[in-house]
Parts: sequence; C-alpha cells; structure tokens
Amino acid sequence: MYNFITLFDKNYLPRGFALYNSLEKHCDNFFLYILAMDQETEEFLNKEKLNKISIISLSQIETFYPELVKLKKIRSRAEYCWTLTPYSIQYAIKKFNLDSCTYLDADIYFFNNPKIIFDEAGNNSIIITEHRYTPEYDQTKTSGKYCVQFVFFKNDNNGMEALEWWRQRCEEWCYSKFEDGKFGDQKYLDDWITRFKKVYAPTHIGCGLAPWNIQQYNFFMENNILFSQDKITKKKEPVIFYHFHGLNKIYADEKKVIWFLSPNQYYIDIKVEELIYKDYLEFISKYEQTHYKSKMKIKKTAFIYIIFLILKDIIRNLFIIKKYKYYKEYLKNEDTKLYTVLR
Repeated sequence: MYNFITLFDKNYLPRGFALYNSLEKHCDNFFLYILAMDQETEEFLNKEKLNKISIISLSQIETFYPELVKLKKIRSRAEYCWTLTPYSIQYAIKKFNLDSCTYLDADIYFFNNPKIIFDEAGNNSIIITEHRYTPEYDQTKTSGKYCVQFVFFKNDNNGMEALEWWRQRCEEWCYSKFEDGKFGDQKYLDDWITRFKKVYAPTHIGCGLAPWNIQQYNFFMENNILFSQDKITKKKEPVIFYHFHGLNKIYADEKKVIWFLSPNQYYIDIKVEELIYKDYLEFISKYEQTHYKSKMKIKKTAFIYIIFLILKDIIRNLFIIKKYKYYKEYLKNEDTKLYTVLR
C-alpha cells in the first residue's frame, strides 16, 4: 500500500481532485490522506465520499500539535501551509500507524505509476526530488536544490529522525523569504543526502517535471504512454508526474477561462501545452463548472481579457530577446558545441 498525504483549501479543490484522479488512474494500491485547510473543503470532501481518501481537519492536527495555533497567527497562509508539511506527514504516520507516507503537492499530476520511483529508491528510508532547473531559471541558491513536491518517509529510525528534525526546523522558522540559507520549508532539504542516512534522490527524468525544467526535454507519445527525452543525452523515460506550479486564471466571461503561469518567466512550448497542460486544464475547468459552478465568480471582464492577451504577447517577445542574448553568450565561446546552444 502506498500512503500519500496532501493539503489544500477550497481554491485548490479542483487540483486536489485531479491529483486523486491521476492516482486512481495509474496506481492501484494507494490511499490518500487530505488535510483540509478550511471548513468548506472538509465539508465538500465529506460529501464526495471517495473510497481511497481520509480527511484530516485543521482542528484535528492543531489539537494534536498545540503549538500550531500560535504559529498560525504569526505566519501567512502560504507559510502556514509550508509549516504544516512535515507536521501532516508525521501526524498521518502516528495517527494511522503507517509504515511509510509520501507528501504530495496538491498541484502535481501523475501520468504513470509512482511505483517506478519507489522501485528505483529500493530500501532507502527517505526520497526527495531535485528541481533540476534549466540553467537560465536556476534558483538553487534562494529556493533550494530539492523541491517539496514529493517527499517520502519510511517509518523507521532513519526516516523518523529526519522527519522530526524537519518538523522542529519548520516550527522554529518557516517564512516566504530567503534568510540565512533558509527559505520556507524547502531549503532545509539541501543537505539531507549527507545529514541523514538512506536518503535517495531519483534520477528518473520523468520524475519531478515542472515549468522550471521542462525546456530540457522533448515529449512524445509512444504506445499510449507519454515519454520525456533529454535533448542532450537523448535518454528517454516515461513521464511519471508533472508539477503544475504557478497556474492562475482569469475569466473572460461565464464560459471562457484563460489559464496562465504566474510568474510567467518560464517558456512552455506549444507541444508541451498540447501533451501535458491541455487535458489537465480541461479536467480542473470542467470540475469547477460541474461541482461548484454557483460559487464561481467572474473576476475580469472581456476587456481585461483582451488586455491580458496583448500583455502576454509583449512578454513573449521580451522572452525571445532574452533567449537570443542567452544563446549569443554561448556562441561567443568557440568551444561551445551545437547541442549546448540548442537546449
């Protein structure tokens, strides 16, 4: 049994259900614990009565860890969610006597069985995934080498030592700023490979794909399976999961929803939009319309939508200029090979 835990509020309900749907589609033997970040989410999930989920209320975890009530008052909503990450994993393991538990960001989606990751990790006690930034988007210094998107802990001495250490650090400091080598709950992971025992970072290129690294790969369908291929090494492997980070939307009218990345610094080509984003956006848009359409509000007018498209074109053009300057620097170096310029 693969035990997963995620957390989200009412704004992320469609993405949370997309995550659940992807697990149902690709992973037979799983159970998903969901920490509901508000009462509306808790009530909504209870009405859905899904077979492979268990709902944890905010009051339950705050009762179990009384210090959270104080932390909630002095941290932003995002910072509190980050603070809760190690708490939620530890709570699930203790409360439900789990042999292991994997935290998942609510905005990831599986295209293949996560068993591939667990099989690669073997008998290790902890799994963390790298950002694998495309060079021009490298934020390792400020945001960390590893991404808190898929974090596995085994209920053994090694796993529990690392989890408790992480929980304590997040209790002490977890803010949305870079300070003294820290950022949120994430940069604490930077030295885990050497700090703790039996920590593994998967090398599978289909694990942890995201807007900040997708420029390094080509994508194609083969026998109804989505594959990623490294543009330099030509290594190809099935896409396991994609992190739909930074998705935002505006409403042109009641029937037209425009999705965009925020921040929109990452380049996403048309093929990626077609193979990865299209079905996901259709799923969460349809979910919104069919499940809580009455709660949807038209946030922007058609006029604002037109302005948005104009600005988007301007930003794309600026990005092209940036790319030109980036590649020009490589061309100045006589030793630079063609494949480096084309990545």
